[in-house]
Amino acid sequence: MNSDNEQILAVPTNIVTGFLGVGKTSAILNLMKHKPDNERWAVLVNEFGEIGVDGSLFEGQRSQEQQVFIREVPGGCMCCAAGLPMQIALNQLLSEAKPDRLLIEPTGLGHPKEVLQVLSSEHYRNVLSLQKTLTLVDARKLSDSRYTSHDTFNQQIAIADTVVGNKVDLYQGNEKEQLHAYVELHGKAHTQVIFAQHGNIALSEFEGPTAAQEQPAHHHHHGHSKPLVSEQPMPETGVLKATNEGEGFVSVGWRFAPDKVFSRQKLVTLLVSLNVERMKAVFITDYGVFGYNLTPDGLTEVELDDCMESRIELISDNLDDTLEEQIFSCVEG
Repeated sequence: MNSDNEQILAVPTNIVTGFLGVGKTSAILNLMKHKPDNERWAVLVNEFGEIGVDGSLFEGQRSQEQQVFIREVPGGCMCCAAGLPMQIALNQLLSEAKPDRLLIEPTGLGHPKEVLQVLSSEHYRNVLSLQKTLTLVDARKLSDSRYTSHDTFNQQIAIADTVVGNKVDLYQGNEKEQLHAYVELHGKAHTQVIFAQHGNIALSEFEGPTAAQEQPAHHHHHGHSKPLVSEQPMPETGVLKATNEGEGFVSVGWRFAPDKVFSRQKLVTLLVSLNVERMKAVFITDYGVFGYNLTPDGLTEVELDDCMESRIELISDNLDDTLEEQIFSCVEG
């Protein structure tokens, strides 16, 4: 283990990537259950939207004594603007956690090659030991051109050391064979393909050096000139809204002051009816604190230990203008 007086050197580091709703966060949460008790782990998680929900979901499902440290980079691809948002968060996380393992979850709409470029730069060459990059893929999506024609989807496969066919319990026909063929076409030579249910992946699959080469720069800028809504103080109205757009998708999210309590029954009724690509939320309800996760496969609900405030983020290619009114209608009183 790293002690306070030791220099941080050669921290085993894995990128866990994959497109929207494929189960990256679930995979990391499952992996945490197998963390050796004597190790400190760090997780750097990136979200497309500016609200930032993943951090609350992680925090609400683990306790401090588990020695897992979380940092969030909301607001789009964390490697933009010369990698500064990512580097600042990563440096703070490493300094705080002094971890024995680092897990990095880029947004499903991010640029994984650029993330890899930042991690393999001279600055981190001695600090991090880049281990296998795992890309989660839902093989059922290979019949959808919105995925197979998306540069980010193919980038995620191209940088993978291991492609994980997640949600394998939902596959039909020859979808496993289709994934093998797709990886052979778009992946590196000798990329391993494995399959998993509910993001259950053995810790041994994360071990071993990456075969990825340092990536050439590919500059893109979404801009970070304005402060992120996730970091702004809550106004007297008790509500903050944020939107983001890029990669063919739009996001909208809200933060709610902790004194706004939601009806759990009304929330669930609303959330299951949403027609979006992705929804994540944490809500303070009349029955306690709950985390919600919506993909095309359905809604999941998990009870959380606590959260600072209610937050919701939705991603779609076409968002409903009445969403805000519908969410507000779930507030009690």
